[in-house]
Amino acid sequence: MSTFVFVHGSWHGGWCWGKLTSELAVRGHICRTPTLSGLGEHHHTASPSIDLSTHILDITNFLEFEDLRGVILVGHSYGGMVITGVADRSDRVGKLVYLDAIVPEHGESAFSLINGLEQEFSGIADANGMVPPWPPKRYGADPADVAWMKPRLTPLPILTHREKLNAPKMKAKLLPRYFVHCMQFRLGAQFAERIRSQGATVFELNAGHDAMITNPRELASILDRIVSS
Repeated sequence: MSTFVFVHGSWHGGWCWGKLTSELAVRGHICRTPTLSGLGEHHHTASPSIDLSTHILDITNFLEFEDLRGVILVGHSYGGMVITGVADRSDRVGKLVYLDAIVPEHGESAFSLINGLEQEFSGIADANGMVPPWPPKRYGADPADVAWMKPRLTPLPILTHREKLNAPKMKAKLLPRYFVHCMQFRLGAQFAERIRSQGATVFELNAGHDAMITNPRELASILDRIVSS
């Protein structure tokens, strides 16, 4: 039995992991799904001042206050920025899994790593720097999932993607690292190759970006293999 802590990506919340955690529970694993500040059920606390450092502290504190050790920390999309920062600050992480996620180095930001993203976000952000969510169809969701996701996606503070990662020790590279590449979405390819070149194991999944919603059983099987590796 292993303990997974799942860190969602942009505009999502802990709610997005429900289908996947049900699959993993059947396999005997413990799953925790915290929601980052200002998102999901915490959207009423959203503030333009929330940044990447806030979200890293969210998860670092979660591991401390819940007294979790040796966890498999899974980051989806933007969550890859978060888990890399957490690994630099916490000794409670056993393995890192990047689910079609950004794989940053110290001093990099989401904007510096993804071409055109800063221009896109700046163009749609409101006067307070809050970025509205992408349409769920962009993640490869079917109509039923789109209808379920749409009211749950919440605006994101632009600073989360503008702030550069402060992880000077890059302790993430000292941990076993894995990448799940969702082949139907363009984001993951560059990061799959980056982390593969650094010695990490890469799994390929024929799914859209939100595989935890659209392909939970297949993704659970991959995560089960990671537990045993």
